[in-house]
Amino acid sequence: MNKKSLELKNLLLSIINKQKQDLTGLVSNPNVDFSRNRKIPYEKMILSLLTMEGTTLTNELLRLFGCDASTATSSAFVQQRKKILPLAFEKLFHDFVSQTSKKDNYKSYRLLAVDGSDIQIPTNLKDIDSLFIPKEGVKPYNLLHLNVLYNLLAHTYEDVIVFKRKDAFEKKALTEMVDRSIIDDKAIVIMDRGYESYNVMAHVQEKGWFYLIRVKDFGKYKTGIVDGLELPNEEEFDEYIDLNLTRKQTNEMKNLFQMKNKYRRIPHNRTFDYLPSTSKKSDETVLYNLPFRIVRFPISENSYEVVVTNLNSDDFPPEELKKLYGMRWGIETSFRDLKYTVGLLHFHAKKVEYILQEIFAGLIMYNFSELITSHVVIEKGNRKYSYKVNFSVSVHICREFLLGKNIPPDIEILIARYVTPIRPGRSRPRDMKVKQAISFMYRVA
Repeated sequence: MNKKSLELKNLLLSIINKQKQDLTGLVSNPNVDFSRNRKIPYEKMILSLLTMEGTTLTNELLRLFGCDASTATSSAFVQQRKKILPLAFEKLFHDFVSQTSKKDNYKSYRLLAVDGSDIQIPTNLKDIDSLFIPKEGVKPYNLLHLNVLYNLLAHTYEDVIVFKRKDAFEKKALTEMVDRSIIDDKAIVIMDRGYESYNVMAHVQEKGWFYLIRVKDFGKYKTGIVDGLELPNEEEFDEYIDLNLTRKQTNEMKNLFQMKNKYRRIPHNRTFDYLPSTSKKSDETVLYNLPFRIVRFPISENSYEVVVTNLNSDDFPPEELKKLYGMRWGIETSFRDLKYTVGLLHFHAKKVEYILQEIFAGLIMYNFSELITSHVVIEKGNRKYSYKVNFSVSVHICREFLLGKNIPPDIEILIARYVTPIRPGRSRPRDMKVKQAISFMYRVA
């Protein structure tokens, strides 16, 4: 068996077993829960949720127990899962990431992308915080919002925060993930327009990292970072801005604000964590220095993009920034695999706390499968196209491997048998329809 695959499996199982030794904060009643011998002990409960596929709970349990006559009932499973807090899976995710995070780099930088995605959950009209009421004639539904920090080169999730949809503060989630990250080497965080914010830029700067943010183009919007700056009247440019931010609005500062590329006031109702939240007239003026570039480049014959970055222009000219931003698409495809391949559209519960168990379980399984798949070598041979691993098949094989099923000695050889061609230049419009969440529970869990 491939040594790396076995190491990953043993690592994940060892973290689960370590959790079992001290369930404080992981279960509802650590002095009682999982203290007696049951058909589904703690470690088997965790594995069952990690390896669930899109079928009924009864069939999932039959698979887990190998269709044995002693298979636990759905009722027994529900009673056991009630004891486990979502924090158990969240901690398992973070512990696994901390020991498997890969240091693949691009010009000595880690490439991280940040984005959010809605996850529709079974409708519960009483859960006002997650309830989304669309236009008239469309039934309301419930949403959770997934905020992730994604490693673009390793194809794994580095961090995750889940909000209920009405609390989906994406910028707040990003700054929290940046601040608490254990990554201690250089990193570039690539972001789309929803993260355009001086506060976000400052948090990344304070971390010692770098950012590349697509922002609103000038002339089209009046609320973006470029609004109010003095920029070249050209279709393409690369302008350095050395901005000083303050809360102060004294006469002296008002005069300085005339230098639009040097000074800017941050209103008190805007979040900026590195300036005092209030500023009395008698208080000393506090300035925060934020140097960055604004770059505008063409992406087609008649369209342009504008980005802000604190990367230097020698190593990262406009063409390089354009290439880097294009790599952000990897996080979009990861959401597709997470939802459709791993199965975050098909839940085995209706209560949010149990759905959170399955969300973090899905994220762990995604990372586990990607880490194993990354070691699979695909030979092109005389084929017309280059090929990549069929991730859907790979996830299924990795689930069986984690459960200890009848998997051949070398799991990578098996995964390499199932490939799909890479066809460059193919694209299709994004399907923006709301996908219905499916619950396979025979009762509310």
